[in-house]
Amino acid sequence: MPRRVGPTLADVTRGRILYGGDHNPEQWPEETWHEDVRLMKEAGVNSVTLGVFSWSKLEPRPGERDFGWLDRLMDLMHGAGVGVVLATPTASPPPWMGHLHPDTLPRDEDGRTEWWGGRQHFSHSSATYRRHAAALTEDLAARYANHPALTLWHINNEYCTYDWGDEAAARFRAWLRRRYGTLDALNTAWGTAFWSQGYGDWAEVLPPRRAHYLKNPTQVLDFKRFTSDMLLECYTAERDIVRRHTPHVPVTTNFMPLWAGQDAWRWAEEEDVVSVDLYPDPRDPLGAQSGALVQDMTRSQARGPWMLMEQAAGAVNWRGVNHPKPRGLNRLWSLQAVARGADAVCYFQWRQSRQGAEKFHSGMVGYAGEEGRAYREVKRLGADLARIAPHVGGAPVAADVAVLHDWHSWWAGDQEARPSREVDYPRVLGAWHRALWQAHLTTDFARPTHDLSAYRLVVVPQLYLLTDAAVDNLLAYVRGGGTLVCGFLTGVADEDDRVRPGGMDARLRALFGIRTLHEWWPLDPGETTACEGFRGTLWSEELEADGTADETVPYRGGELDGLPAVLRKGRAWYVSTLPEPEALRALLTRVAGEAGVRPVLDDLPDRIEAVRRGEVLFLLNHGREPVTVEVPGTHRDLLTRTTVTDRLTLGRYGAAVLGP
Repeated sequence: MPRRVGPTLADVTRGRILYGGDHNPEQWPEETWHEDVRLMKEAGVNSVTLGVFSWSKLEPRPGERDFGWLDRLMDLMHGAGVGVVLATPTASPPPWMGHLHPDTLPRDEDGRTEWWGGRQHFSHSSATYRRHAAALTEDLAARYANHPALTLWHINNEYCTYDWGDEAAARFRAWLRRRYGTLDALNTAWGTAFWSQGYGDWAEVLPPRRAHYLKNPTQVLDFKRFTSDMLLECYTAERDIVRRHTPHVPVTTNFMPLWAGQDAWRWAEEEDVVSVDLYPDPRDPLGAQSGALVQDMTRSQARGPWMLMEQAAGAVNWRGVNHPKPRGLNRLWSLQAVARGADAVCYFQWRQSRQGAEKFHSGMVGYAGEEGRAYREVKRLGADLARIAPHVGGAPVAADVAVLHDWHSWWAGDQEARPSREVDYPRVLGAWHRALWQAHLTTDFARPTHDLSAYRLVVVPQLYLLTDAAVDNLLAYVRGGGTLVCGFLTGVADEDDRVRPGGMDARLRALFGIRTLHEWWPLDPGETTACEGFRGTLWSEELEADGTADETVPYRGGELDGLPAVLRKGRAWYVSTLPEPEALRALLTRVAGEAGVRPVLDDLPDRIEAVRRGEVLFLLNHGREPVTVEVPGTHRDLLTRTTVTDRLTLGRYGAAVLGP
């Protein structure tokens, strides 16, 4: 479906890379605001987000409005040449809301109320909450529609609430009526003949609250779909208000990376700008790869440039041990985001808070102030982004490989009673993307029904649930000359989580050369299974080939000895286990090469990431030791403004951005 024609991120950037972050000046005396502006200008900051959690300050009592402080801030930012991403503050209602209107508070699956005192304490289904949120959004949009500082609208923040309460139950029933039409259709879809669950009246249907034993998995699946849709209704209601006042100003809301609660494919179609918050662990040896995964996915949702709405300049505050970023890592990961399509690099937050639940979350200006390492690195990055922006802003990132991902499949596969709780979908997805990343292959993401014809290689790490349309799309892709590689536990269920006859869609079995899937053989934690040439982890399958496969790799030893672990039939591959990392990398490197997919540069060292964006080549060293990289020809390093011929050395967490 084509995205709505309207304002875009390019209307905000205008040839720049947006740089800045969440600014919470209401936490500070006004004399600090002018100091902030001075530091922002020195650091090259050109964008700040205001008002994200300001509801109680903007509306201290029901119906009252206090915009004076925000007026002064908007004027101050405009005078300093800093654009404002203005947020609707609806993620955190003030205490008076819950006190006067308990119906606005969400309830968990045990019926317990989630009280004010934190954030995101709103019921997405509450008519009262929606009415108050709309009223404040209306007044905010009317007041600042013509303010010259306004560049972008940011709706709410990290939509992530669930609600099992009575008002949510009523909306759930209405949602189900629209989806199924009749109770007979619902009973069929949910398989309610099992355990005497048949519904005879719509009033009997509830959200999947606490149950004595296992819940109906399709009911749970539909509740996850419903929750995503209710949150989306909240977003679009506020979006439509600000669009009515400012049709020329783009609108966004920030995703959390690979969060299970939103169908981000659907959400992205409702945004002018797709944005994400990204916080890899600095101690995670695969932090750069997990960042690349989120960046590739966000770029694919945006179908072009995207916004890094939040990252940390140093440590966060929610892990068991919160490590700061070592010297240079903040710059490196920021440049990685730009390499993979970001035209905005922003932080939570500008100035580190002295009070509140997130006071130990770092800021662009930390407790050490302008003498601190965090701010010095922020200044350096600001200068770097200003240098490269004219050469990369708006430019595409080319990819010949697509990784398929679908929230509905994730939701369905993540049920309580499944063959192995060790099979964690994000872990499997990450393993396959990591293999491609380590093979220096740039990837897009796509949903299984997208047009895949532009890709030489399509990789399906795991899609437990596939609709008929999705299966037909994969078959058409292979018939059209594409190369497809599928991981285990794919095509098992239809859109109602009904297991397909044979345990895998018959059309897929024929595509891969599988006659019979006899049994799934999940592996215990730490257990591996021997295959010819490698070892498999996590999972294995008892498959019987139909004799049409062009190539098989057998299991060796154990119960599955001699049976196929991997099958290839023409350009379609099926991998019935999760090969150990080096083996998966080798397999995908081979398949990609046969499909005509090559890295940007040959013979790259392992810790070097190379990504081409437009005509610019990014080289990133994710290691602590210097590395020399062969780059045939003569290039201009846009960061250092020096000429590079044939090779260059990247220091610890070093980067080069090479133009023609």
